[in-house]
Amino acid sequence: MNEKKRKFSPVTFINSRITATVSVALVLFLLGLIVFLLLFANNFSNRIKESLSIDVILQEGTNEAQIQKLQKSLNEAPFTKSTVYHSKEEAAKQLEKDLGQNLEEFLGFNPLPDIIVINLNSQYADLDSLAVIDAQLMGFSNDIKETEYRKELLQVVNDNLAKAGIVLTIISGLLLFISFALINNTIRLVIYSKRFEIHTMQLVGAKKGFIRKPFITSNILSGIIAAFIANGLLYWLIYYAIKNMPDMAEMIDLNFWSMLFGSVLILGILISWISTCFAVNKYLRANESDLYKM
Repeated sequence: MNEKKRKFSPVTFINSRITATVSVALVLFLLGLIVFLLLFANNFSNRIKESLSIDVILQEGTNEAQIQKLQKSLNEAPFTKSTVYHSKEEAAKQLEKDLGQNLEEFLGFNPLPDIIVINLNSQYADLDSLAVIDAQLMGFSNDIKETEYRKELLQVVNDNLAKAGIVLTIISGLLLFISFALINNTIRLVIYSKRFEIHTMQLVGAKKGFIRKPFITSNILSGIIAAFIANGLLYWLIYYAIKNMPDMAEMIDLNFWSMLFGSVLILGILISWISTCFAVNKYLRANESDLYKM
């Protein structure tokens, strides 16, 4: 009777291994979506922050050479993402286009200033950093008359991004826990079919590390295969999304793809390794009588 219980079918095991690999791939696909959302949210947040700007208003009479020198210095500053120079003539033409009235003809002179607009690097787009940058700019050059930026808008943007980040982190943590539990259960079911072999190896004096090694190697390989399947599904989904929403392509670069696919591969290996160790250790600690009850 015991022999019947120990009877093992290679075909059944192979089928269970394929089923387990596909199941892990689907869970890794879910984890990949979580990683994608976190990376995309971070890039989107940085893009919003980098759209915030400081207007550097220049002194009246600043010549073109001085402006070019100042703009070059500002571009080299660590807080600068990019700069754009708007001359008083360009500003007057835009105002005439908006109002339908030539300001210079109406007043007899052009009252608008020359302005250099600084778009900030995302890590500097907060009120504390801007206060320091503002003080630095005023001592940067005598050609700078004053600076302007919208404190209220900056505060609202940072507050909303912080709240969205907290919500996304909580959801991601919960889904990560669920995904780990699903992969862990899948691997435990595969190892369950070989629990008697584990016990037999113990009886002949095999060390625990020796027993664990083939299971860890096999399941890590399955995790790698599952990760490639999951990455293929992710690539197809994201490619389809970019095709229908071209603006997304601006926030998805080579570094983004590397981090996404690399994270899925690392998670596939790491979770498979940890789950296998837990599952094998459970049967290594069990008595023979307990194996029939599991």
